[in-house]
Amino acid sequence: MNRSQLAIASMLIAGALVAATSLFAKALGLPTASGAGLHPLQITAGRFVFAWFALALVLCGRPTIRPAFHNVHWRWHIFRVLCGWSGITCMFAAVNYMPVAEATAISFLSPLLTMLLSVLLLGEHLTARKLLAAAMALCGAALILQPDASGLQPAGIMALGSAVLMGIEAIFIKRLSDAEPGMQILFVSNSIGMIIALAAASFVFTAPTGLQWLGLIALGTIMVTGQAFFIQSMKRGEASFVMPAFYSVLLFAALYDLAIFGVVPSSVAIAGSVLIVAAALLLAVKGSNNKPIDKL
Repeated sequence: MNRSQLAIASMLIAGALVAATSLFAKALGLPTASGAGLHPLQITAGRFVFAWFALALVLCGRPTIRPAFHNVHWRWHIFRVLCGWSGITCMFAAVNYMPVAEATAISFLSPLLTMLLSVLLLGEHLTARKLLAAAMALCGAALILQPDASGLQPAGIMALGSAVLMGIEAIFIKRLSDAEPGMQILFVSNSIGMIIALAAASFVFTAPTGLQWLGLIALGTIMVTGQAFFIQSMKRGEASFVMPAFYSVLLFAALYDLAIFGVVPSSVAIAGSVLIVAAALLLAVKGSNNKPIDKL
């Protein structure tokens, strides 16, 4: 497997993990028999806190991979965390007040925004293959989710804000992945994020139930693992090359729905899934031979 294929494979694994976190976040926000669900700020705090503890355990067990904290780009980390924390909180809030499918459809404008920003800010090139793959992935997302005008409600605006913030965050991740080791990026960003998230959640804190604690632990652990694969994908390929494969989150969400809730996808949703997989394969096969579109 060459570097380009590894980049796409890492992004597909990240997509599978991120899709799982959306299920946990939705469940944590739902009312329980003993009371209301958790506030989005508290869910976000749990995501950062337990992601940090998962990282700390890994670093304690494997001293050889501990970051040296040399050449830490603090400004990039802070901006990345602020965008990521705000984007995740907006998304968690959106799925509490509108269907997950519609919120996800809106939020998945972020890979296209990342592709555009990577050309404008990082000097990356657009290629015919990248544009075709992005178009296929976007069409696949529309077929699976079929968003409608209800996405323009206030909750939909929060989902749109999440897309913008996460698109900007991906640019900072790309900058950091080119300048710092992956483990250092994960630890520094999650440490900053934990401080910000705990400060915000302190205003809305309620004691979680036992199951909610387990859900928060799972949310943080799965999310940080997904981050690790995301960063590795960014290190191996250009942002505009690997980000369209992040639409695989939609495919994995549909598979989880089938396995957990018994929701059988329609023929239209299956067609959308095929488009998403085809887009990822289009990028993976001979992706490194693409020519800039202005050179074609």
